[in-house]
Amino acid sequence: MKFLRHLLATAALFTLLCGVGGSALAAEKKCDDCHGDDEMVLPIGKTKHGTTADSRAPACVSCHGTSEGHKKASSKVKPDRTFSKSPSTPVAERNAACLACHDKDAQRSHWSGSTHDARDVACTSCHAIHNGRDKVRDKRTQSEVCFTCHKEQRTQINKPSHHPLVEGKMACSDCHNVHGSTGPKLMKRDSVVETCYTCHMEKRGPFVHSHEPVNEDCSNCHNPHGTTAENMLKTRAPFLCQSCHTPHAAIQPLLAGQSSAAGVAGWNGTAILQGRGCVNCHTQIHGSNTPSSQFLLR
Repeated sequence: MKFLRHLLATAALFTLLCGVGGSALAAEKKCDDCHGDDEMVLPIGKTKHGTTADSRAPACVSCHGTSEGHKKASSKVKPDRTFSKSPSTPVAERNAACLACHDKDAQRSHWSGSTHDARDVACTSCHAIHNGRDKVRDKRTQSEVCFTCHKEQRTQINKPSHHPLVEGKMACSDCHNVHGSTGPKLMKRDSVVETCYTCHMEKRGPFVHSHEPVNEDCSNCHNPHGTTAENMLKTRAPFLCQSCHTPHAAIQPLLAGQSSAAGVAGWNGTAILQGRGCVNCHTQIHGSNTPSSQFLLR
């Protein structure tokens, strides 16, 4: 017995027990006559779309249309809606078939007008509907699908300092809602910092003394996809700090209780090399709760 016919028999039994209409099953029988042994079709039995015991599961006609011409002329006439690599059906129509069931999910409530929608990205561009293993829904392989388009991020994530996407401990969807969001760059939260605080809660504050660029956007200093500098900084200190704190230089005078030769009170003429970081002294760069530490010192 063909595998798909076995599924249909199960569905028929479910129909008798639950009183579900059988018109869709009759259409499935017609599809099975030709596609019952098709290796591109059979794996759907391992997916939620092929779970015939679930009355919400779609029939072939739910996605592909009734396709009367295709039934009569077989492969000479395409189905009403095609989802192949070179489909004849417009993206909006293909996505409408998916959204007919999936538009009620909160994760997809902002799909309309989102970046991917505006750029004509089809659901099947990322999802494998007939495949028992959808790569984009597996944290270990999801980034492979995203990197098909986002090649710059592929390069960044393979740099020495990166979030553990390559290791399979994180996925793009931990930070981004690819189906649309109210935040920038499809972030899951309303802002970049709120998304980062989902994991980095110790940086949230509130602090007595705040570092304003931190409150504004974590990506002012960090590139979350990966960099060659430690802690995913855009560039190492002191150069990163000096991009804002321009009066400071890599060599600073040492504070002492006497005047320098230049006549500046409180400084002597000796200079010290700050080395690799302003954070040697300014350790609380995300914010400080020490009342007297307005310069984010230890």
